[in-house]
Formats: sequence, C-alpha cells, structure tokens
Amino acid sequence: MRPRLLFLSHRIPYPPDKGDKIRAWHMLDHLAKRWTVDLGCLVDDPADMAHLPVLRAVCDRVECHQTGRRSLAAARALMRVRPGLPLTLGWFHAPALRAWVEAGLAARRYDAVFVYSSAMAPYVMGPAAAGTRRILDLVDVDSAKWAAYAEDAAPPMRQVWAREARTLLTFERRAAAAFDRTLFVSREERDHFAALAPESAPRLDWVDNGVDLARFDPALPHANPFDGKAPPLVFTGTMDYRPNVEAVGWFAQEVMPLLRAAAQGPAPEFHIVGANPAPAVRALAALPGVHVTGAVPDTRPYIAHAAAAVAPLRIARGIQNKVLEAMALARPVIASPEAFEGVRAAAGRDILVADGAQATAAAISEALSGRLPGLGTAARAAVARGHDWSATLRRLDTLLAPEPPTYVMRAAE
Repeated sequence: MRPRLLFLSHRIPYPPDKGDKIRAWHMLDHLAKRWTVDLGCLVDDPADMAHLPVLRAVCDRVECHQTGRRSLAAARALMRVRPGLPLTLGWFHAPALRAWVEAGLAARRYDAVFVYSSAMAPYVMGPAAAGTRRILDLVDVDSAKWAAYAEDAAPPMRQVWAREARTLLTFERRAAAAFDRTLFVSREERDHFAALAPESAPRLDWVDNGVDLARFDPALPHANPFDGKAPPLVFTGTMDYRPNVEAVGWFAQEVMPLLRAAAQGPAPEFHIVGANPAPAVRALAALPGVHVTGAVPDTRPYIAHAAAAVAPLRIARGIQNKVLEAMALARPVIASPEAFEGVRAAAGRDILVADGAQATAAAISEALSGRLPGLGTAARAAVARGHDWSATLRRLDTLLAPEPPTYVMRAAE
C-alpha cells in the first residue's frame, strides 16, 4: 500500500503554462507516481476548473476552491490584515479549504505533507499537523521581490511594498522553522535565505527548476507565426506580471532603438508573447517594430522560429522558465544577470548574459550575426545536463522518504 501525501498549492497546478504552475505540476506528477496524493488548491481563473479531470486522474482526491476576481481577493486580504502579518496570507485564505485540510490531518490520513508556496503554509502550521512530516517549497525568497518593488516605488506604494517585504520575511522565517525541510528553486535562492534566516539554515535545501525536454524539442515541427524577413526577437511570459511588464517596456524603449539604428538589413522586430498584457504592454505596440500578441495557444512556435529569445528582467527571483524553454528549443538566448541566476549553464558558451541597453544590443547583434553558430546547440545541451525534470525531482524522493537520512546541508555544487 502506497503512503499517502497531502499536496497544497496556492494555484491549481494545471495547465503548466506559467512559472509557478509549471513547477507545481511537475512536482505533483512526479510524487503521484510513488504516493497516493490528495490535492488541495485555490483557483484564481474560473477557466482553469475545466482542467480538474486531469488532476483527478492523477490524484486520489482533489479539493479546489475559487478565490474569485482579483478585486475580491484584494478586499479579502485587506479585511484579514493584522499587525505584523503580510497581506499575502489573507489573499490566499479559504475557510472551506482550511476545514478540509484540518479534517484530513485530524483523521491522521497523511504520512506526509508537501506545501507549495508560503501562502499555503498556515494551513498546516496548527496543532492538527503535529507529528506529520512537512516539506515546504518556498520556491524563491518572495519577500525580496517586494523589497525590490519598494526600492523604486513612489509613496504610498513604497510603504505598502516595504511593509509586505518586512512582514513576509518574518513569516517566511517562522514557516521555515516550523517545517521539517524548506526548499528553494536554486542553490542561490537557498543561500540567500540562509543568510536571512540562519536559524533554519541546516534544514534548507533546493530542487532546481527543470524543463520538459520532450515537449520543448527543436525537432518537433511548428508552423512559422512570423511574417516578413525581419529577424524576430521573442519574450514570453504572463504579461500582467510586474517584472515582465517592466522588462519588455525597458527593452522596447531602450534596446530596440539601438538595434534599429545599427541594422544593416531588415531591423529586428520584438514580439511580446503572453496572456493578459497590461495597458502599459499593449501601448508598446505603437512603437516601431514592436508586436504584442496577447494569449496564444502555444508559445513554442514563437520561440522555435525566433532569431533569438530575450529575458531582460531587472527584478527576478529563482530560475526563469522562459530561459530554460528557449534554451531547450536550441535558440540563442540573451538574458540579464538577474534572469541568468540559477541557470546551470556557461555564460558566453551556452547563453549570452548582458547588463544594460548597450551591452544587450551588442549581444543580440552578435547572436544575429551568425558568428556564434553553436550557441543554440550548446544551450540545449546545457539544460539537458542541468535541468531535466526527471533528474532534478529525484531530490524529492529522498526528502520525503519514510525514514529520511540524517540531513546535512548540501555544499555548493
């Protein structure tokens, strides 16, 4: 009889079409091969409820609760705000889901609990979970993202983001102290949090993000979505997410004019590919050579037929799936240092890393010149070595073993 696992996620982990859902889905699918899994999750997009049959085929029980529109979630967070607590906890609070979790814990239904994201940690930090092995995947140091938001924000949002950063870090530390193990998306994120929470350092670890090498295979045929002879540059991501919005705005306004001025033939064109483009993103389509697609059925044709993929993120935590996916499709990738962090690849051999508009434009020109013919092939080989899900997820089996080995904090690899 297989052991039974409770898996909690702040978003429904299917379809795996954006960062947090990609990692959650691959972890859930991997664990369900060895455990009988009950899934508890929240749903922020009603359309995702159509995917429940996929999850029910993988899990023994699925308990999903809709959070409602963002305005309702924000109102709920404000109503539940308490001194010293982050707004994040109220945003993802669902009393019915909490009752379901506590009933399962009280009945001693589970041999272990896996919690994806700090927002779900409170569901299993009460006395009902005492004695049950608990693993928390913080993914990245989310409080650091809010701190970065505060740095360049004007009042009153500067104070709001700074408070969220401060209170969320306090909660992250408390959660890490309560769980048996706390995971991050990369060694760099683990080390960053260990410096902030030295009391929990011996119980911290990481599971690298991976990429589905079979799905993102350059040998698969994809119809070319681009018209004309201009070299297409592609950025993929959810386009109402602030770091993505800021990245494409900076690239369109600062880098594209340099590329167009330096072009000897048809100037490169910039394609922003992703759902829910914010007004600031849609406005970029008025600039020369900039295209905003909105949601597309599949991002792979855009990446596969791109002359290069760009990831000019200024605010980035953890490992960027957009970088791994483009590398897996053997495309030249030009990334900022922030977007490159955590990627197991060699800068200059497998991927080009550039900081600032001039350096980014120069790196793109180099990639488009044809003088680096092996860059895409090297990119694919790098992610195959370091970011194959089948390899990275083996660490979960060790961490959730019924008799876990004596734990020693992993040294830098």
